[in-house]
Amino acid sequence: MISQTAFRTALLDAAQPIPEGLVDAQGQPAGARYSVYRNNVAVSLSEALETGFPAVAKLIGPENFAKAAGIFLRQSPPSSPLMMHYGAGFPAFLSGLEPLKSIGYLADVARLELALRKSYHAADHTPLDPARLQELDEDQLMGARLVLAPSAIMLRSQWPLQSIYRFTMTEGAPQPTAQPEDILITRPEFDPEPHLLPTGAGDFIESIAKGQSFGEALTHAGEDFDLGATLGLLLHGSALTDIHL
Repeated sequence: MISQTAFRTALLDAAQPIPEGLVDAQGQPAGARYSVYRNNVAVSLSEALETGFPAVAKLIGPENFAKAAGIFLRQSPPSSPLMMHYGAGFPAFLSGLEPLKSIGYLADVARLELALRKSYHAADHTPLDPARLQELDEDQLMGARLVLAPSAIMLRSQWPLQSIYRFTMTEGAPQPTAQPEDILITRPEFDPEPHLLPTGAGDFIESIAKGQSFGEALTHAGEDFDLGATLGLLLHGSALTDIHL
């Protein structure tokens, strides 16, 4: 009898021999059918990765992407029947792939694309009514704790991540300049949107995500922090769901 492990191992690696003893419903040898099935599985998983990481595919080209996808799918078979979740480990995989290490920002681009997908599939929520903030006096506001929406995801990168992504995916976008960028992904309606954060906003939002008070987050943001612009982005992007006093 063929074990599930042997069947799956050979299924994801064309270099492995076809398991012996495979037969079809009529008891006939099924090696050829297995080969077709193996090829279809590999193609489907590679296409799922390319669909989920289009910017990565454009940055390294179709041939390199196919090679990287082939290695990844053998190391990381799907853990869920829902293909929308496939590729969660792809950014970490890319960061350790020796032939692509010269493209230092590649893993972060993959992180951004994965975060956009997670934001899209995140649970629905009711946005915070801005009037609730306006009703608070200064002491109440400083001690309050804001709650981020499930669809609000922040990324911090040593690379110009937002600019690289725009340059790759948007025709006519300006060429990136060498500087770190923080990004907040919001989902005000149906589609997630990445936003470049101003100075200090990354520290402010990170503090909120850790459950710190508004006043503590404000202190961490620093002197050059634009509170109005950041709150405007959070509120207009439906990135806040509640406020705890």
